[in-house]
Amino acid sequence: MQHPSGLDPAAYLGQLGPLVIYALAVVALIALMLGLSFVLGQRRHEKATDEPYESGIVSQGSARLRLSVSYYLVAILFIVFDLEAIYLFSWSIAFREAGVEGFIEAAIFIFVLFAGLVYLWRLGALDWGGRQASLQERESAQDDNQPK
Repeated sequence: MQHPSGLDPAAYLGQLGPLVIYALAVVALIALMLGLSFVLGQRRHEKATDEPYESGIVSQGSARLRLSVSYYLVAILFIVFDLEAIYLFSWSIAFREAGVEGFIEAAIFIFVLFAGLVYLWRLGALDWGGRQASLQERESAQDDNQPK
């Protein structure tokens, strides 16, 4: 029987066969790896089992390193501008097909990027120390210079 839209659903179900076989193979492989690790894995639990070490040396101190928020801000800005560079690269590949309209749109895109960069620069988001650090240094220097 023909579907009202003119498409045969049985043809699509026939194309799903390899996908279903692949999914079952992936699930079977995962089950095999988990089962083998359970059967062949270590059974005893000693005190030193949960202690972190690197190259056979027991670590000292905390492995958690506190970083300032400005580090993450610069990292996120790097990712954003990196993705925008990818868009410009794809535009440059299709430069002839895009024509004048594409050039104008890319120029607007670059202008918006430049305006965002200038805004972030003036805001101090691109400074590693940030304005807060320099302000704190100035305040502490003024406090040191004042008589007590």
